[in-house]
Amino acid sequence: QVQLVESGGGLVQAGGSLRLSCAASGRTVSSYAMGWFRQAPGKEREFVSVITWSVGSDGNTYYADSVKGRFFISRDDAKNTVYLQMNSLKPEDTAVYYCASGPSIGKYDYWGQGTQVTVSS
Repeated sequence: QVQLVESGGGLVQAGGSLRLSCAASGRTVSSYAMGWFRQAPGKEREFVSVITWSVGSDGNTYYADSVKGRFFISRDDAKNTVYLQMNSLKPEDTAVYYCASGPSIGKYDYWGQGTQVTVSS
């Protein structure tokens, strides 16, 4: 069974940084679209970033406008892990962050349990 386990969340002051990790088992992350989503209290789940396959080793990456230039997605094939480096954090980034996996962008069939990110002003 495919499992995705997020870690790295916590409490940080505005302007700080965090790195989230998504460790996958039962699925090779380099062969799938691997996405990050977030959900704030009372709001819908929203797309943050995704990395998917390409002819190169790093894959293609995409970002929501709200995080572009601040957040960076990457993967470590040897560790079968996807990362989300979050810089210049804002209180508006406060949410539960979820890792997702699927055969292509928008076709996610597995989700992690989520990790809480709280940014204080």
